[in-house]
Amino acid sequence: MIATSDAVLVADKSRAQEVRKAVSALKSKGRKQAEAFPRDHRPWGWFETLALADRFQVKRIVVKPGAALSLQSHVHRSEHWIVVSGTAKVTVDETVTLVTENQSIYVPLGAVHRMENPGKVPMVLIEVQTGSYLGEDDIIRYEDVYSRDSSD
Repeated sequence: MIATSDAVLVADKSRAQEVRKAVSALKSKGRKQAEAFPRDHRPWGWFETLALADRFQVKRIVVKPGAALSLQSHVHRSEHWIVVSGTAKVTVDETVTLVTENQSIYVPLGAVHRMENPGKVPMVLIEVQTGSYLGEDDIIRYEDVYSRDSSD
């Protein structure tokens, strides 16, 4: 069985190779489910896109206790972060702020920023991105504890 938020595929184990046909059919129809998973797992936790349009994207981001995203900036987008649970330690340029449940912070276009989870429970936030380009490759990394470059 394969399940996503909007579809379920159930197949007998003996027919597992036929899943390729289902994936090919999805690809031929231009369906994103053929190549994208709902959750994008990273060393620090995971995120999923909740809404995506021409100039905005809404994501749920979950950061593991003690984990941190890279110190980064974006050329084409700004971000609004709303903490749903836990606490975020947020760096925006030279300012470091603790943001707790039901609080938000704005990251302007081009600002050097980082989010960390200083707590002992997963930190959950909603991110609203706005801008002319919202791809994951619009990241300039300055520091990364996971030794990733801008293409990871």
